[in-house]
Amino acid sequence: MKSWTRREFGRSTGAMVLAGLGPRLAASESKARVVVVGGGIGGATAAKYLAASARTIEITLVEPNPNYTTCFFSNLYLAGLCSLESLTHGYKTLAQRYGINVIHDSVAAVDPVAKTVGLKSGPKLPYDRVVVAPGIAFNYGALAGYDEAATQVIPHAWNAGLQTQLLRRQLESMEDGGVFVLVAPPNPFRCPPAPYERASLVAYYFKQHKPRSRILILDAKDSFNAQDLFLDAWERHYRGMIEWLPAQFTGGIKAIDVKERSVKTASETFKAAVANVIPPQMAGQFAQQNGLVDQSGWCPIDPITFESKLQPGIHVVGDASSAGDMPKSAFVANSQAKACAFAIAAALTGSERKSPHLFNTCYTFLSPDDAVSNAISFKPAAGTIKIVDNFVSQVQESAETRHRAAREAQSWYTAFTRDTFGYAAF
Repeated sequence: MKSWTRREFGRSTGAMVLAGLGPRLAASESKARVVVVGGGIGGATAAKYLAASARTIEITLVEPNPNYTTCFFSNLYLAGLCSLESLTHGYKTLAQRYGINVIHDSVAAVDPVAKTVGLKSGPKLPYDRVVVAPGIAFNYGALAGYDEAATQVIPHAWNAGLQTQLLRRQLESMEDGGVFVLVAPPNPFRCPPAPYERASLVAYYFKQHKPRSRILILDAKDSFNAQDLFLDAWERHYRGMIEWLPAQFTGGIKAIDVKERSVKTASETFKAAVANVIPPQMAGQFAQQNGLVDQSGWCPIDPITFESKLQPGIHVVGDASSAGDMPKSAFVANSQAKACAFAIAAALTGSERKSPHLFNTCYTFLSPDDAVSNAISFKPAAGTIKIVDNFVSQVQESAETRHRAAREAQSWYTAFTRDTFGYAAF
């Protein structure tokens, strides 16, 4: 495996954008129909790139909500560094610029025999292909005492919006000197660095407003993503403020007492002033209900087309997919959706079929002026998806390098959401 330099990372990021903007496929006289279920990063990207690549295909995007708020960068909101409105995006440009038929409704079920998508309001949409991006669901049964009702007292804040607002209000009302307990989930889960970024940015908030407060991370794992980078940053920025307890120290998380706002482990019970429980995760409910999930709890897919291995004609992109070495991140969902869109366009129009370009970039904030990044390139191999190249920030990097990464992260967010929701034409 090759280790990338920061300069190579920058060049590859640019190459990714160019690849995403690749040549349009030839139009045909076909009136094929594609229905995209879910308007998150994976669904919105798939709809946009299908519409832009093969304009003779009719694209319908079904999404119940009028807007989508990104979970990535929501930790900045918790720290008071951005507004939730700045993380919220609509579908108007996808409809107006790309001619996508956007329907705000929920899907009742997909009928793979009749090839129809049934809406909860009644109509059925015929299709030639379906792309589903159901995201994640929470496995509440894995944590005794913690269910969906409990999230109104102890939020997970792992879907941005009301849950994130609730957690922020609790942090703001917490007395100085309190303990914020964060329960980190077992693998795999959405955005592997995010629980530890959350701890970092909440610590930044405490340092400004409640300097006697502490953060306790109770982890379901014995190690975590980019651990050396986080431990170094916590020592430099928040010495004595953040304590991380792996499962081997506590014996694992056993139960949540919502009334007492406490977390019980095998060895001890921890009382919180504010608690944030991120539950174990699995493929979204839609995938569970429509036969797209195997015994792992996730959706097996063809590594080139992202077509389900369980339901032909239905493609799964984003966090719900079981995609080999690819992590569950927003950028991965975007990359998978592009590969899937080009594969479907080729299948429905007879245009050239190209090898997928699969990529991930991720920026993580340790403080407002200290950010790290990683970039990974993947390719289909041996029936799955394998890492080819990677770049990861190093502990020894200078303050100037980290400050520059923080500025790059803001530009990355703007470019990425424009690419996904169609603000920029290509």
